[in-house]
Amino acid sequence: MPRVKGGTATRNRRKRVLKLAKGYRGGKHRLFKTAKDQVMKSQEYAFRDRRNNKGNFRKIWIARINAAARINDISYSKLMHGLKEANIDMNRKMLADLAVNDADAFAALAEQAKKAL
Repeated sequence: MPRVKGGTATRNRRKRVLKLAKGYRGGKHRLFKTAKDQVMKSQEYAFRDRRNNKGNFRKIWIARINAAARINDISYSKLMHGLKEANIDMNRKMLADLAVNDADAFAALAEQAKKAL
């Protein structure tokens, strides 16, 4: 009885991995063993960085809010504290969007925050 070599299952598995490795440099897109290692590592990075991305966006929003707040003569921390005291519940993403796209509305929020302090 001849041995079983895997045939289509093995070929399909290798094709799937090499397809994911498309665009990698050197043997990493050509050789199955190195491609498999790199694809696994790439997926680890992707998983990790999907979470890190959320923190990166938060940093950007805070920087934008801070810049706009200082234009309105208040620091970021005092602005956020003032908004909380004034019972204005708005997330950083929306505040950053207002800071960039609607300076007048942001200035009004900053005034309310100052009054609440």
